[in-house]
Amino acid sequence: MIEPLTPLARRLRSESLTDSWLAARLGVDKARIDAMRRSGELIGVRERGSTEWRYPAWQFDGSQPRAAVPRILGAAREAGLDESRLYEVMTMRLGLGGEQRLADVLVRGRDDEVVAAVRASSSRP
Repeated sequence: MIEPLTPLARRLRSESLTDSWLAARLGVDKARIDAMRRSGELIGVRERGSTEWRYPAWQFDGSQPRAAVPRILGAAREAGLDESRLYEVMTMRLGLGGEQRLADVLVRGRDDEVVAAVRASSSRP
């Protein structure tokens, strides 16, 4: 029996690109995409039980990664967040009943706010 997708997995699928699609979009090899993820240039997320990396579209400005992505990933590492938790932090609603997410703040160019919020989202007690 196939398990239904969680709301988080549905959201990830709806707003992300596969490595194949991203490689074609950026005009680079899939191995380069993987290297960029491993070196902290791209946010890549795997669904639970999957071997496929997905890349949230909001981290791109046109066909290039946003300049703040390495800083966001660095802040996530400092806070002890893995890729999945970082994705959750970036896509959860801000405030009570708000519609805005950190991903939206990033798209609006408020990079320092995003980095500070990710840094404050420590998974450490």
